[in-house]
Amino acid sequence: MYGYDQNPGAQQQYAPPQQPMPGAGYEQPLYPEPSPPSLADAVRAFTTGSLSAEDFQQIFATSKVYCPRGDTPGFLALHNTQQPVIPMFTTLKELRRYAGKESKYFVITGAEVIDLLPTGYGFVLDMEGDHRMVFDAKAVEQMVDYAMRRMYG
Repeated sequence: MYGYDQNPGAQQQYAPPQQPMPGAGYEQPLYPEPSPPSLADAVRAFTTGSLSAEDFQQIFATSKVYCPRGDTPGFLALHNTQQPVIPMFTTLKELRRYAGKESKYFVITGAEVIDLLPTGYGFVLDMEGDHRMVFDAKAVEQMVDYAMRRMYG
């Protein structure tokens, strides 16, 4: 018969479950890799001068940035400043402090901010925070130039 033992007295034997072999990816590493600083930590370090502009930009590029949004896609800009700026936040908590608990938002990476930010606009990180950072349009252009040099040499 199909796949069954023809001998009714025979019993099947099963192998006991195998224990994972050491080093097979089942163990916690003894020395875990240090995690990179959060964007909020990088903002604090940069504003106090303990982090270089290049190091800050590398952290910013890979970090999540929280942006308030309206009913249409795109950045919300503030035009009541010398140059138009876009408010952005290092954490959802910072965004909620600025825009309220029920505010709409989207999340992108810092690299996407640099790629998508309209020409002539700057941005402000953590407007209501203790370590507010303003990047004017010229600073954004410098960030774009730096990103292009890193990417294309």
